Amino acid sequence: MADTLDQRFSDLLGLVGRLNYTWTNTESLLIHLIAGLARTDTETALVIFLTLNTTRARVELVKRLAKLERAEPELRSRILTAMRDMMRHSALRNRYNHCIYSFDQDSGTARTILMRIADRQDELKIGQMSDIDDRAIAQIEEAIAKLDEANRTIWQIVLDYDFPT
Repeated sequence: MADTLDQRFSDLLGLVGRLNYTWTNTESLLIHLIAGLARTDTETALVIFLTLNTTRARVELVKRLAKLERAEPELRSRILTAMRDMMRHSALRNRYNHCIYSFDQDSGTARTILMRIADRQDELKIGQMSDIDDRAIAQIEEAIAKLDEANRTIWQIVLDYDFPT
């Protein structure tokens, strides 16, 4: 049982690592979108990107730049779709990055425990637990595949519009 749990945990860590890598790699492509949409170079876009210290702020900037009147409607649509597709997986990424992991050696059960307070009207909810089961693993694998697609989509936009690289 312990060997199975150890292997499942190793598999999970590998998947979370791939999820993080895929997310970070895709998020870094926002630098090229910022450069192209703001009509600047990649060095300036990198400074802007690094000054905005959250993914949400970076994505909002890209979306707002795409919504400027000077952006072609097709470009605007492609970028807004790509940003939506990317951000669709942010909650899952955040769940596995901002949690602690709990393992029951006897049952072989692994869980995530969210490190977030949910402040309701008359109560607090702390430490929401979720099982790491086959469904959870499949969700992570699907998110990785979808983020890979978003990555390729953003690269294609950068190439199609000759944005700085």
